[in-house]
Amino acid sequence: MENPTLTQLQNRKSIRHFTGEAISEEDLETIFKTAQRAPTSINGQQISLVYTRDKAKLEKIAALCGGQTHIAEADVFVGIIIDFNRTSAIVESVGRNHIIEQSAEGIMVGAIDAGIMLSHLQSAAEALGYGTTAIGAVRKESEAFTKLFNLPQKTFLALGCIIGVPSERAKGAPLKPRVALDTFAMEDVYDSDKVKKGALEYEHTLKAFRDKTGSGSMPTYAEITTNYYADVYYRSTAKDLVVQGFAFKDE
Repeated sequence: MENPTLTQLQNRKSIRHFTGEAISEEDLETIFKTAQRAPTSINGQQISLVYTRDKAKLEKIAALCGGQTHIAEADVFVGIIIDFNRTSAIVESVGRNHIIEQSAEGIMVGAIDAGIMLSHLQSAAEALGYGTTAIGAVRKESEAFTKLFNLPQKTFLALGCIIGVPSERAKGAPLKPRVALDTFAMEDVYDSDKVKKGALEYEHTLKAFRDKTGSGSMPTYAEITTNYYADVYYRSTAKDLVVQGFAFKDE
């Protein structure tokens, strides 16, 4: 018997082409209410959402994110905010200083919870028939986003997500393959040799997929990964975190 939840999750793909139709207010509220049920560390609820459907702002966000035109074409942009401003209010109400954001653990907590929130947000939107794409490039111009969304100290825009009605072209796009399952899910112990072999094999798998789907001019797995991970592509992230009150002071 087919499970609709598993079918949805197993067919998830990033959507970058939209019809221009609007998301209803009722659906948007449902998406946010569902996303809010995402778990957070200690139930601290240290994640907030800031969203816009203002076309001028969407165009500005697209430009800030390196000219990603699909952001401007979406109906809604949602910013996923690490929000220790919220937890500070309750900690300070009992006469204590809130310092977790000044530790690696605090930044890990915020980043992990932001990722979980993204998953819930996307799943909720996609369950209603909408398309989504995660936007990590918000960290490229953190200072500008801090001003755009009026973000206070102890908050940080970790990532974004666009939502819209997917075009027929987008809905019909094939699913991109992944690394072999046995190099992804390993029983009992991590097998480094298997993981490395799987990565090298995936280079050929993805290239074959590109050639078959007519997207052979797109970067290979090796090319795109090297372009980003052989360097630090957003070099201001540490500085931007410090400006917002975050720091690594564990030692």
